Amino acid sequence: MSTWGIVAAVVGGLVLLWLGLVVVLWLAARRDSRDVDLRDLVRLVPDLVRLVHRLARDPALPRGVRIRLGALLVYLALPIDLVPDVIPVVGYADDVVIVALVLRSVVRHAGADAIEQHWPGSDAGLAAVLRLAGVRREVA
Repeated sequence: MSTWGIVAAVVGGLVLLWLGLVVVLWLAARRDSRDVDLRDLVRLVPDLVRLVHRLARDPALPRGVRIRLGALLVYLALPIDLVPDVIPVVGYADDVVIVALVLRSVVRHAGADAIEQHWPGSDAGLAAVLRLAGVRREVA
């Protein structure tokens, strides 16, 4: 496989992961009977990447949390998945599930306050991430 083929596969995988997260969060917000601003959901993945980077670099957080976040970034960057991405829908759903599980673990060990402190996006995006992480707190 050529270098351009690998780059195209990685970019395509990231776009599909992004779309999967947007759909999952949109469905979760609709289930809660809330108005969903699609623009906030579209900006969510870049904000999540910045959040994970900021959390991983925060020396105040426990080392185990930072290791989990680093492992998440490595897993998402590797072309090897638990479920191959060539399987429609399910192939990218495993990435979304792993992101949600890691976020829940981070919230349990570092606290929702750490997520709120490092969140670079909008309040609506933060509320969506906290819902994904299993936190039922309202954000002003």
